[in-house]
Amino acid sequence: MEDKLGKIDHPLFTNIIRENCGYPRKDVLVGPGFGVDVSVVRLPGGMAMATTSDPLSLIPSLGLEESAWLSVHLMANDMATTGFAPMYGQFVLNLPATFSKEDFKTYWQYIHQYCANVGVAITGGHTGFIEGQNSTIAGGGTFTTIAPQAQILTSQNARPGDTILVTKQCALSSTSILAMSFPETVKNKLGQETYQKACDMFYQTSSLKDALTAVGAPTARNQVTAMHDVTEGGVLGAIYELASASGNGAVIFNDQIPIGNIQQDVCSLFSIDPRYCVGAGSMVITCKKEAAHGIIAHLAAEGIACCAVGEIRERESGIKLIANGEASDLVYLAEDPYWAAFFNAFREGWK
Repeated sequence: MEDKLGKIDHPLFTNIIRENCGYPRKDVLVGPGFGVDVSVVRLPGGMAMATTSDPLSLIPSLGLEESAWLSVHLMANDMATTGFAPMYGQFVLNLPATFSKEDFKTYWQYIHQYCANVGVAITGGHTGFIEGQNSTIAGGGTFTTIAPQAQILTSQNARPGDTILVTKQCALSSTSILAMSFPETVKNKLGQETYQKACDMFYQTSSLKDALTAVGAPTARNQVTAMHDVTEGGVLGAIYELASASGNGAVIFNDQIPIGNIQQDVCSLFSIDPRYCVGAGSMVITCKKEAAHGIIAHLAAEGIACCAVGEIRERESGIKLIANGEASDLVYLAEDPYWAAFFNAFREGWK
């Protein structure tokens, strides 16, 4: 098998994981699936438990505070797709043997702070120091929430005719992390102002407020049908995954995809396409067509940019990208170009 960076690809996931998921309990309403952010388990009294897991970040080039932010908020973003905030958290930390107790204390204090800020109670986990652990991944975490079953959204719920909305802009996280990881190169090639604006995007990488604001719009009651967090594969990958998870097709208008000048400049420097790059902080939302304007306005009132970029279609229509007046099949990239760009820059000695 060819080595790949990033998440497992769709065929491997389908053939190995989805077909081998332990005991088939009937109370599992939503299990592992391509493009699905959370699992959902039925509870008594019309309630359900939603759960999501993600790697924990420990990235020296960013710092302890920023790594803790990513660790908490990337999981919170996944949970936000249900329309609810996370409530409980478990953390498994496999830390480098060289990681000092003082640094661990600092890192954990930020984990605690960011969890407290979004209402997450940390309920347990595991912490250890591992020889030979030199990865930027420090283990894994799980967030859980409990909510009325009928109100929990998943990416499987999108329906033909729904409008596709995208909050904020493409490539927020990849742009900011690349700039923060290679500051001298970005400053020299693009200038101090572009570098600073790219770094400032880092704390826009939470989409929890986006999701909760969207479902809380006066016109959105029962009108938001699905949400999907933008991670690996970028905005285009997220739309592809959502359409696939819901068993539908889609049409996306390339000229409506929100790409800022800063993202365009930084991604161009690293020779990557911002539409396909890790984009935590942006949320893909599908809603009934008649509710789209009101949801966009409600988000704008909270300072969150949002625009319509396409529509969910019947499966038979395929997933199409309209560019320069021509429709083509949307290409799904199994490997996010961000990873190769990061490690290529590192190997080439970019500072």
